[in-house]
Amino acid sequence: MTCSDSRDATRDASGKVLREGLEAAGHGIAGYLVVKDDPEAIRAAVAEARAAGARAILFTGGTGIGRRDTTVETLRALFEKELPGFGELFRMLSFRQIGSPAMMSRATAGTYQGMIIFALPGSPQAVRLALDALILPELGHAVRELTR
Repeated sequence: MTCSDSRDATRDASGKVLREGLEAAGHGIAGYLVVKDDPEAIRAAVAEARAAGARAILFTGGTGIGRRDTTVETLRALFEKELPGFGELFRMLSFRQIGSPAMMSRATAGTYQGMIIFALPGSPQAVRLALDALILPELGHAVRELTR
């Protein structure tokens, strides 16, 4: 899922990085959407992904501090369990790459109705970092834990 008020599927480099990274690691893609950074649209996208059988949802965009960045608040309201370690580790790794701008990221993760949900920044480099260093090494494990 890409949350953006300015991008569409033809100009979504971060969404492409997500899809290609997941597929290269052998994960199936239940769907792909570009949604407005709007709470109702985000909640509807989560419901649609759940109905499609998704076990994980990866959002990119809407995690900054701008007025229209509502992805984090919307998802946190849904989370049954938040995974603060994801955001903490992501910001630490990001700081090593880009320095102090890493503190502006509100990347987070949590669980909702048997799914794991990640909220990542909109930058393709940030998406690649999160996928390679944190998400892909643990995604299968996280999904198995949610089915126990």
